[in-house]
Amino acid sequence: MAAAVTGHLQADGRASSAPLWRLLQAAAEIVAAVRAGQSATTALQKVEGQLRPGAQALAFQALRYLGRAESLRGVLARRAPPPHAAALLCTALALCWRDADAPYDAFTLVDQAVEAAKRNAATAGQANFLNACLRRFLRERDAMVAASDHDPVAWWNHPRWWIERLKKEHPQHWQRILESSNSQPPMTLRVNARRSSPARYLSQLAAANIAAAPAGVHGVVLERPRPVHEVPGFAEGIVSVQDAAAQLAAPLLVGALAASTLGQAQGRPGSERTAPPRILDACAAPGGKTAHLLELADAEVVALDIDPVRCERIDQTLQRLGLKARVIAADAGQPSAWWDGNAFDGILLDAPCTASGIVRRHPDVRWLRRESDIGQLAAVQARLLATLWPLLKPGGQLLYCTCSVFRAEGEAQAQTFLAHHNEAVLGDAPGHLMPQTRAKADGLPDNLEGDHDGFYFALLEKRAERKSAAQSV
Repeated sequence: MAAAVTGHLQADGRASSAPLWRLLQAAAEIVAAVRAGQSATTALQKVEGQLRPGAQALAFQALRYLGRAESLRGVLARRAPPPHAAALLCTALALCWRDADAPYDAFTLVDQAVEAAKRNAATAGQANFLNACLRRFLRERDAMVAASDHDPVAWWNHPRWWIERLKKEHPQHWQRILESSNSQPPMTLRVNARRSSPARYLSQLAAANIAAAPAGVHGVVLERPRPVHEVPGFAEGIVSVQDAAAQLAAPLLVGALAASTLGQAQGRPGSERTAPPRILDACAAPGGKTAHLLELADAEVVALDIDPVRCERIDQTLQRLGLKARVIAADAGQPSAWWDGNAFDGILLDAPCTASGIVRRHPDVRWLRRESDIGQLAAVQARLLATLWPLLKPGGQLLYCTCSVFRAEGEAQAQTFLAHHNEAVLGDAPGHLMPQTRAKADGLPDNLEGDHDGFYFALLEKRAERKSAAQSV
């Protein structure tokens, strides 16, 4: 029996005391679940608590290289082995196909993968087969990897349809988008503007010997991720975890409301309306953008989400930050069930989407999505826009956003809406922001510097009068 190998690095850079074969077992179970159509998040919840951080690190790396691993598996085993054995084989191949990214040397990974197979009833009968495949791979690795380079799915580690769609929609930048999507994301924090500032918080981090840098107006990015309970000020509500692109949403809407005719009228002496602006966060869970709105403005915020369990997360987020909103578990597409009839000054619609802009954080998404999902989700987005628009006051602002890189969920959606709503005017917003790393920050048409996910933002102002043809462009 092979000796137990411990000390595997977790996602937060710390060592795990669990034997590597146990972590590989757990990681392979997550990969198997994804290959069967289940989300990695759901599968991870079933993993034993002490194994979870290390298993997540291994599984996420395996999912980032699953295209390569599947291609290599096809060469090693023309006939696919049973699902659990196939998942363990692909996990091992994804982790050891290239030394530069391997968490352990290839021989150790192979040895422990075979040990993992022997110790699991679902794969024990395939242990000799897995051992033969992996030993052959070690002998012929360079030639096999070189041959798989000709497979675009292996090279880019995304489904073929995804690659082809990006080529068509972003012909100048599709390669950089895919490269960034395959990178590991940073840990970016949003500083609570009611409690501190990025400069003060960076000083606090420096005093704790934690390296970090500014990220946008309200954020900082840690040089190395760490568990949230070890982030200074997190428990006290001074910071929250939020990507730099996602941090743009609340300032865009709050700034547009303050600059709008409605906002200026409310701020004038003698104005009839002195109540704080009413803002709807229509798809609010887990509450990051809801909280950011309240950190930046004295507003009456209604936070809506269809999932009651996720609404509890909104409440928890607000409680930690010392903020208050009216949280409602309801379908944003059915206002008759929750709307009180009072129009909103601002609406934030972070609509359900393919999540194609955040696959570096959720590497399973690329393997779970189908191209047909884009059209189906675009229909949901259009329905939500059409349903919520009448709930907005004339002069009000609606910020539509998705964490997607596909134009059907971004620019095309906004242009279609404008074509059918003469009272809607497109305001100043970034449009499509493509995922990028700090190393590639100069490679994309992007007005947000640094490291961030892919997002789309469209700011829609509701005018009482018909817009002119010039305003619609």
